[in-house]
Amino acid sequence: MAGNFWQSSHCNQWVLDNQCLLKNRQQDLAFLSEEEYQKVHIFYASVIQAIGEQLNVRQQVIATATIYFKRVYSRYSLKSIDPLLLGPTCLFLAAKVEESGLITNSKLQVACQSVVKKFAYAFKSQEFRYKPNQILECEFYLLELLDCCLIVYHPYRPLIQYVTDLGQEEQLLPLAWKIVNDSLRTDVCLLYPPYLIALACLHMACVISQKDTKHWFAELNVDLDKVLEITQQILKLYDLWKNYDEREEIAGILEKVPKPQLTPPGGAKTTEG
Repeated sequence: MAGNFWQSSHCNQWVLDNQCLLKNRQQDLAFLSEEEYQKVHIFYASVIQAIGEQLNVRQQVIATATIYFKRVYSRYSLKSIDPLLLGPTCLFLAAKVEESGLITNSKLQVACQSVVKKFAYAFKSQEFRYKPNQILECEFYLLELLDCCLIVYHPYRPLIQYVTDLGQEEQLLPLAWKIVNDSLRTDVCLLYPPYLIALACLHMACVISQKDTKHWFAELNVDLDKVLEITQQILKLYDLWKNYDEREEIAGILEKVPKPQLTPPGGAKTTEG
């Protein structure tokens, strides 16, 4: 494990270029519009969140799992692995990496089944169709696809440091924390370092709370243009949410998603549910 972000695989391998990200999505964008593609990722981030809450794991585990999920599909098509299989697998692995304790197969299966029923409006079947051995098999593919780069740096720690420096923990931290969680529904976790995401979310919280922190931000030695880019991506998410009825739309969008191949990107044979 790297001692700091700048020496880590997260920094050196997983802060991606936006043009490369868009290029790698072209296969899926032959079937989906960009907005529909985003809605698929928003939906499965909610599925991962719901499974994590069922299992009572820490938010950092859920965040790590969500980033694993997004990293896989940043380089491979949605048809490489069924997102409904990959999501729980990411949680299963993230719980180990974040030292949150081993999730037993039975607990994970019960949680997945419960969440499939919760999102019944999205799925044709009311049954979670994957077995524990398929999740274990998928975990090997996941490790390979991530190139065993498992340590994820999150915005939470720098956010706490910044808010403490401002001396306004009670007023700003809960809202900024929520915005960080919302940012996982965007691409910012793939494109920017976590400290910049933390600053963008803190700035948004300051604006919403009408806190005058211009002087504090002006003294920072950071690229404020990138902070603005992150803010704009999160605001686009909020704009999308305003007019998006997931219950009405998501089933039709998921029907358009290209279906998994018999062979995942690693080349070994996989089992379809």
